[in-house]
Amino acid sequence: MAQKSYISIVGADERKQGVREAVSLLGINNPAAGRSVFIKPNLNTADPFPASTHPETLEAIIQLAKEMGPISVTVGDRSGPADTGEVMRQLGIPELCSGHGVALMNLEELPLNRWERIDPPGSHWTEGFLFAKPVMEAGCVISTCCLKTHGFGGVFTMSLKLSIGAVHGENMSELHTSFRSMRKMIAEVNTAYTPSIILMDAMEAFTDKGPMSGPRKHAGLIVAGTDRVAIDAVGLAILKDLGSNRAIMDTPIFAQEQISRAVELGLGASSPSEIELVHNSDGADAASRIRTILDMG
Repeated sequence: MAQKSYISIVGADERKQGVREAVSLLGINNPAAGRSVFIKPNLNTADPFPASTHPETLEAIIQLAKEMGPISVTVGDRSGPADTGEVMRQLGIPELCSGHGVALMNLEELPLNRWERIDPPGSHWTEGFLFAKPVMEAGCVISTCCLKTHGFGGVFTMSLKLSIGAVHGENMSELHTSFRSMRKMIAEVNTAYTPSIILMDAMEAFTDKGPMSGPRKHAGLIVAGTDRVAIDAVGLAILKDLGSNRAIMDTPIFAQEQISRAVELGLGASSPSEIELVHNSDGADAASRIRTILDMG
């Protein structure tokens, strides 16, 4: 029998408690104790949430990570096409990190020897891709994504797509012009590392267009897990529940190319039956609807 991927669904009024409760419900062993922690947010642009990680969510994750007893905590990302340092400044990330005594890493500034060339089996990348070594070397990676559609070929941008922020900028031209393979290439990037905790801020979502702007709908949820495929499958179910565009509504969840390629690569749950939902009392109704949508495929 396949191992279950547990995903927590927390109905929340505020992010700090929602983040803590979502992680607690997973019942996992402390992955950060005595290890270096790398927190990977969504800082692709300086547009406000849900285009980028909400400052309250990032602060809650930093605080939680520090309480886990790590040897170090670093927040890092690469933006694009906007300048990473400017995006971080506009979002107040340097002040947030310094205020909590954690390091901030601009991946765009890494020297070439701090990137690793990855060429996954059956890769759709011409010559593989360069991936940030600090993410690969971290003892514990905590990634936090938003819930949104992607109007430029990705269809959706959640935990799998989040990993593109740790790919070298020189690879972006190939990704963005590979319209037939883009979604498969997104999944392939995730072979470079495995996160220990994934948090999805689904308090609000872009249900069309994206990733910088689009129609917004309120979901009032914080979602957590350790399986990127399961997280994105649940995110797609939430978008279907909210009502989204045809690319989301008319395609079965596990038929989405990001999901199906990730399954081929063994990156997570291969079917809805392998996803187990746990929830708090405020998330019970949403979890029930999500379960129904997942089971429909």
